[in-house]
Parts: sequence; C-alpha cells; structure tokens
Amino acid sequence: MLDAAARRVLDRPLARTAGVLDRSWVSPDRLTAVGLVLGLGSAAAAAVTLWWPALVLWLLSRLADGLDGPLARRRRAAGAPGDAGAGGFFDITADFLVYGAGVLGVALGVTAGRGDPWEPFAAVLLAYYVNGAAFLAFSSLAERAGRQLDDSRSLSFLGGLAEGTETIVVHALWLLLPAFAWQLAWVWAVVVGISAVHRMWAGHRALR
Repeated sequence: MLDAAARRVLDRPLARTAGVLDRSWVSPDRLTAVGLVLGLGSAAAAAVTLWWPALVLWLLSRLADGLDGPLARRRRAAGAPGDAGAGGFFDITADFLVYGAGVLGVALGVTAGRGDPWEPFAAVLLAYYVNGAAFLAFSSLAERAGRQLDDSRSLSFLGGLAEGTETIVVHALWLLLPAFAWQLAWVWAVVVGISAVHRMWAGHRALR
C-alpha cells in the first residue's frame, strides 16, 4: 500500500547513493548478496534475543536490497551488459529467504527467551506463502498474456495492503518491541492474509 509513496520519496536518494557505489567491484548481484547475508544475520541475532543488533542488521539489509535495483538501472542506462532477469530472480528469492528467516528468528527469540506463543508467526509464514504465490503466479502469467504492470521492477507486482514497505516496518517493530511481537504478528498475519485474497481476486480479474 505504501510502496508507491515510498518510491517517490526514496528513488532520488537511492539513485544518488547508487551513483556513489558505482564502482567496478560493486555489482547489483553483490549488493543483493550483502542484503541476504545481513538479513540472515539479523534473523540469527533475533533467535538469540540480541534485539538491537538484529534491528541494525535488518535495516542495513533492507538498505542494500534497496540499492541493487537503482544500480542495475544505472548500469543499463549506461549501456553496460547485464541480465536483468537473472538479477531480478536473485533479488526476489533473496527477499523471500530474508523475510521467512526474519519471521523464524523472531519466533525463536520470543518463544525461547520469553515463552510467548509461536502460532502467530506460523500464521504470518502461511500468509506470506499464499501472498507470494499469488503475485509470483500473476507476474509469470501476465508476461505470457502481455499484461505486465511496468513500474521499472523485474516483476509485475499487484498492489495490496501488505507490500515491501509495510513488511520492513513490521519486522523492525518486532525487533524494536519484542515484548509485543506476537500480538503484532497476529495483526500482521491478518493484514497479509487480506492482501493475499485481494491479489488473488485482482490477478484473476486482470488476466481474464
């Protein structure tokens, strides 16, 4: 829901930062890999209840993830050879891994460290699974049908209540407020579930 507004605010700063990072030894895939490693580090820190290090690693991970696309577009605009499909594939699979690991890390941290329930986090993972299946299936089928939604990203994303910006905020809140993580997880599972149902409906209509 907030991704379009966030891109309007962040596109220029991220593009300028990508320009600073545009060196021969820095590539979009390497930035994706850095974001992946930092995200997994955040999940591991959360699992052992190191909440502040986990928060810092999470935010750095999402910053790296936000820079790989602008750097790739900058390279393409300059005529550099590259494979946007491979980069986009790596980016989305890394995101899914980081998001899933983040949920698991927080769940382990609050259940082992605080004795909180694990069921809300299982509900979030189920909602992520359905939501991801809906928009990835739409992206693939929309390309075949010539009905892509072109917003400069590698995949056609159907908008919804739960998008990347909201996910970053909710995961950060879990790490910032672990005492309330399981309550937030129930709310987030409902929001992502509603978003998944909406994407299923909107994707079906768009492909008819």
